[in-house]
Amino acid sequence: MSSYLETRAYAIPHKAATVPILLPSSTRRNRRIDTTAKIVKMGNLTIRNLTITPLELKEVERHEDPTKARKPNGLAKITSRITGKPKSAPTAAATDLNGAAKEPVTKQDITDVNIQPFSEHETSIPLPDASKGESLCLTFAEPNTPYTYSVSIPGPSPRSIVMKANPPPQDQQISPPDREFTLIYMPQHSFLAIFSSAHLNRWMAELDPSYPLSALSIPGTHNSPTCYVALPSVRCQAVSVREQLDNGVRFLDVRVSCPSPSSRSPSPTKTAPPRLDTPDSIPGAFPISPTTSATKTDPAETPTDTNPPAPQPELSPQAPPEPSYKDKTKGPNLSLVHSAFPIALSGTRYFHDLLSECYAFLDANPSETVLMSIKREGTGRGTDQNLSTYLAARYLTPDRWYTKPEIPTLEQARGRIVLVRRFHVDPSLQASGMGIDGSVWPDNCADGTCGSGRIRIQDYYEVGQTQHIEKKIGFAREELMRAAQQVFVPQGMPGSEAAGGPLPLFINFLTGSNFFNASCWPEKIAAKINPSMIEYLSMGHGAPQKQPGELTVGDAGTGIVVTDWVGNNGDWDLIRCIVGWNARLQVRR
Repeated sequence: MSSYLETRAYAIPHKAATVPILLPSSTRRNRRIDTTAKIVKMGNLTIRNLTITPLELKEVERHEDPTKARKPNGLAKITSRITGKPKSAPTAAATDLNGAAKEPVTKQDITDVNIQPFSEHETSIPLPDASKGESLCLTFAEPNTPYTYSVSIPGPSPRSIVMKANPPPQDQQISPPDREFTLIYMPQHSFLAIFSSAHLNRWMAELDPSYPLSALSIPGTHNSPTCYVALPSVRCQAVSVREQLDNGVRFLDVRVSCPSPSSRSPSPTKTAPPRLDTPDSIPGAFPISPTTSATKTDPAETPTDTNPPAPQPELSPQAPPEPSYKDKTKGPNLSLVHSAFPIALSGTRYFHDLLSECYAFLDANPSETVLMSIKREGTGRGTDQNLSTYLAARYLTPDRWYTKPEIPTLEQARGRIVLVRRFHVDPSLQASGMGIDGSVWPDNCADGTCGSGRIRIQDYYEVGQTQHIEKKIGFAREELMRAAQQVFVPQGMPGSEAAGGPLPLFINFLTGSNFFNASCWPEKIAAKINPSMIEYLSMGHGAPQKQPGELTVGDAGTGIVVTDWVGNNGDWDLIRCIVGWNARLQVRR
């Protein structure tokens, strides 16, 4: 089958300085960023099955509703109610004003569309004509089972939907499958993608525990706890850390301010009034967006303190005085910051409380793990070495944390937080190691490796003008391609020696900011980058025929993908797409 796409030619070198980016042209007529290929003309529907379940398209009904006639525009995703049902049930249909079912304009039985796992099929089914208010009702069947699933496209809202199977007919004594699907419809590409998205609060439960975390596709958030009303470019997230974890996020990016040993230690008690705990609780509050850290590490820097103490006092607008912590020998309760600023205008938020949220989540979901990157920022006068001793003395207990200087397997990490350390350790702690070493972090890089060699990073954050967003999207997409090449081969299995040691942990930031350009504040950048990544993960990722040059596809994992503003107004589509790619590992198993 000929490809319906034309793939751009990209060279994927290992050094960021030599990565060439071929940017798509931008016109007034079409402002969408091209993330995978040229936009094709409206034509027949292509369906890509990114699940472990073979699916058959059995029936297509075409409905017409002139009251819904419209012109297609931009990325649209299925949001109509999708219902799974037994084969004996009637298919979903349009209704008239009285709620009675309308007869379809056409109805077609399909016999030749069998879509195997991780394959796509270009059908002969024309897309619905939006100018006539047309919609298609597609009925899928799971081979050798009594279950079918129906969906109408397009839907009225730009969200994906979870599709589940209904119970079988009463005369069949079998249980319905405990699985979920996420469907994403892109009419501008004539494309429908179907993902396996397991229960997001416990999606790791379905994976082989012998896989290292570096082999998984892991959604993350940048400056994870910054969901409060804050100063401009400080806020990064729309929802709390607990809500992020409940919806599939498993990598947290945390920045803390470290006081000097002689400083008074703050109390772990929250100082903020409860009414200010939500991001939008102050009427008329200035819309605030996240930014990547302004404090970065030079790759050539020697392993000494990378963020020297700042002379100015720590900022905490309108926060009340902080009493001493009861036991100074265990170190202070660290405050959460973003760059030099506190994460909330309503008062200081503390690392201790963030950990309580994480522990509660892991207690409720013991199959999961959380990777936590910790970096020292803020105006505290403590050093990296001070921070390492505080963490070791008070927080890093072995029952809650995995702190070995290696990338663990899922089995080793379950129920605990895995430390990704973006600070240097005190000499007294170097012998035992402290987490996965990311202390020498390449600055503003399109593709780099941290000093330990265990982490490979895309963290290009200088998006100064709106036209630079396309460049950032190119870097992020290329890092996804590199991550997809990795293949995990267990020790002792054929090919394990040729694999060349443990897989590095890919960390791919989709974030960027320019404080002085409101159109490039990260909320605005995320509004463009996140949809383009959904398109790429749905259409191009992991497809050998769509990769540039001689680039191969291995396990097709995404690595860790670090995002801004996911969950905004309930939109978790990007997280679902990232989690969905773990199904490729289930196929191998």
